[in-house]
Amino acid sequence: MKKGLILPLLLVTLSGCAINSAFINYPSQLAPVKAELNSNTPLEGLDSLTSKISGNDGLLYAQEAGRVAQIGGDFKASKAFYQQAVSDYIDFDDKATISLSDTGATASSLLINDNVIPYRGPGYERIMLHQYQALNYIFSQDYEGALVEVRRSNELQSTEQARYEESNKSVQAMDNGTINTEMSKLSQAAGSTTSAFLNAYSYYTTGVLHEVLGEPNDAFIDYRKAAQISPNNRYLQQDLVRLAKQLAMPQYDEFKRRWGEAVFPTKNQGQVIFLIERGFVPAKQSFTVPFPISGKWQSISLATYPSRDPLVRPARIQGVGPLLQAAPIAEISALAITALKEDLPAALARQVARVYAKSLLAKNTSDWGSVAIQIFNLITEQADRRSWLTLPQQAQIARKYINPGQYNIQLDNSSPTQINVESGRTTLIWAIDTGNYTRFYSTII
Repeated sequence: MKKGLILPLLLVTLSGCAINSAFINYPSQLAPVKAELNSNTPLEGLDSLTSKISGNDGLLYAQEAGRVAQIGGDFKASKAFYQQAVSDYIDFDDKATISLSDTGATASSLLINDNVIPYRGPGYERIMLHQYQALNYIFSQDYEGALVEVRRSNELQSTEQARYEESNKSVQAMDNGTINTEMSKLSQAAGSTTSAFLNAYSYYTTGVLHEVLGEPNDAFIDYRKAAQISPNNRYLQQDLVRLAKQLAMPQYDEFKRRWGEAVFPTKNQGQVIFLIERGFVPAKQSFTVPFPISGKWQSISLATYPSRDPLVRPARIQGVGPLLQAAPIAEISALAITALKEDLPAALARQVARVYAKSLLAKNTSDWGSVAIQIFNLITEQADRRSWLTLPQQAQIARKYINPGQYNIQLDNSSPTQINVESGRTTLIWAIDTGNYTRFYSTII
């Protein structure tokens, strides 16, 4: 029995900083933080996140802390947390060889679970990290800093796709009925989203910044990219018609025929642009797949997502004249589902290796030792359910030209907030709806 248990127990001890995620699923750890975000004390959960930034999951906790600070309106603190996450991603990129600590974590994962592997977020999280850092700079009136971040976000949409395609070449999915069924369910849940690396919300944010800072050609390029991903968004369509006419683009006649005449502000009008985020991205669930090896049953746990997200309705904006209805531009939940589907073959390969390693350990022990190892397996076999859980479920946009002045705006049944509109300038309004609370941040550019 000692022979069968010493190594697993030693590895648990060596895993140290990752033990929480190894035995307590990540969504349950984040539940109190999300509850605070949906209250009038959104920053109360920060301390529980910052105390874990130095651990194996530090990158993930830094992303969560940055988002919590951002939702709570502390853009300075959010920038610092996001910069820590950016640095962690760069460290992952710069590692030409596997370090001793990584080797230990990987070895531990063979007998414990994937949660002991240091967290490196999927590509869509990294892209949104730079987009949200850009928003921190925008609402701090640092537009040059914002441009650096949005350009980095755009670059990552290409490089992360290439990284995935290269790494996926060597991974073969195992033919298993349970796995095949789950892959099919994930495909249905993701809907029309076919890539986790193409985010219309990020491209639109980049386009808006380019346009309001006097770079209409760059804005036109980013709006086109966004429209290719979200082709039915009427605000994007109107942006393309307007800029095509303004820039005398050859596509103008086609755009006009498809989407109508371009609309421009009158001489004294300003414009309001709404970025609206609703809900939270869903948390991963788990499912179990049994495997018989050498006459003994073992099981593995893999992550999955619910088959269907709660319905998100387009926001109804009051206070800027006739009722204005927002239009969805990105389903962040669909990006998360697609990312998991793309990673599932590699996760399955790791899990099968783990089952095999445990079976060998059980085979070389006494009957009691074998039973003990199977019990240990049941306790430690946890799906990797880590992901950036404070991201929104969906992003929506709206845009309108209005006369200068003060306006009391309201999103659905939220409390009203006052904004200012100036002639010839843009009022950017960022509304974050967490369920019970909607927080508004606005800046004039």
